[in-house]
Amino acid sequence: MVGSYSSHSIPATLIPGDGIGPEIVASVVQILEAVDAPFVWDIQQAGMAAVQESLDPLPDPTLQSIRRNGLALKGPLTTPVGGGFRSINVRLREEFKLYANVRPAQTLIPGGRYEDVDIVLIRENLEGLYVGFEHYIPIDNDPHGAAISSGINTRAGSRRIARYAFEYAVKHGRKKITIVHKANILKALTGIFLETALEVGKDYAGRVQVDERIVDACAMQLVLDPTQFDVILTTNLFGDILSDEISGLVGGLGLAPGANIGEHAAIFEAVHGSAPDIAGRGIANPIALLSAAAMMLDHVDHQAKGQCLRQAIHEVLITDGVRTRDLKGHATTQDITTALLKRVAALRA
Repeated sequence: MVGSYSSHSIPATLIPGDGIGPEIVASVVQILEAVDAPFVWDIQQAGMAAVQESLDPLPDPTLQSIRRNGLALKGPLTTPVGGGFRSINVRLREEFKLYANVRPAQTLIPGGRYEDVDIVLIRENLEGLYVGFEHYIPIDNDPHGAAISSGINTRAGSRRIARYAFEYAVKHGRKKITIVHKANILKALTGIFLETALEVGKDYAGRVQVDERIVDACAMQLVLDPTQFDVILTTNLFGDILSDEISGLVGGLGLAPGANIGEHAAIFEAVHGSAPDIAGRGIANPIALLSAAAMMLDHVDHQAKGQCLRQAIHEVLITDGVRTRDLKGHATTQDITTALLKRVAALRA
């Protein structure tokens, strides 16, 4: 895990991002200042903004800043189409060995199909099919006659993410972990993950309940009754899919924060895209990124300030009824920022 944070000022990399990124980042930074967050920002570019400056969507100064600070908050990024560019998010995970992807989903606005969703999905972030070992095999006159992709799960990687998940559950008062896999078919690839996670779970007997589900059954059961889940622990590809599903249970990606955690760095983000179609119109919703900032505050042992942000979000959405268009409201980005600032001020008074 990233080392302890005891000083008042904590250096952190800030990446404004693309599309609506700069707008929601500006909103979140303003609200973080109001809650007296300890971050001292080193602003760096990535995505299309970086390509325009340096022809590289993930330039070396940005990498060096994250390496130096070990902590970053980033807006949504756009990976350039064509030109051989790899996913920026995947590059960041690989560069800093961010092995744990943490995606909470909690009901914020009542009135949907489910009222009490409170799930944290913890996804292994570096292995599985996302290692990208792929190649084509020519057949007859077709050079792409067949495509092969190989996945890799290691005992060490499975043990590391399982240990992280169980420690997370203990620290946050979670009672149950559901290990999600496809070991009935992918007996080696996901079997090693299931076997290892169950073995780690024995160390937490009496503290954390453990069960396991096949991924397709889990996807169905999430829709039928999400309240049966607490923490979901799964592999890379399954986690990518299920994390978006649980976001849909609470209103969509516009409310979904995420964290990518490694031993020496942690990057926090809104998991939605850069939404270029609404960029510059002043209607973007900053709540997902603000929720990620609350996770970031928790991570550096400023839990009270993180909780203040979460409480402010609740009161603005529920008590004040200030909501952006994606939440069926009419508020602008500035409207919701102003409402959040007022609530933070009242909570800190």
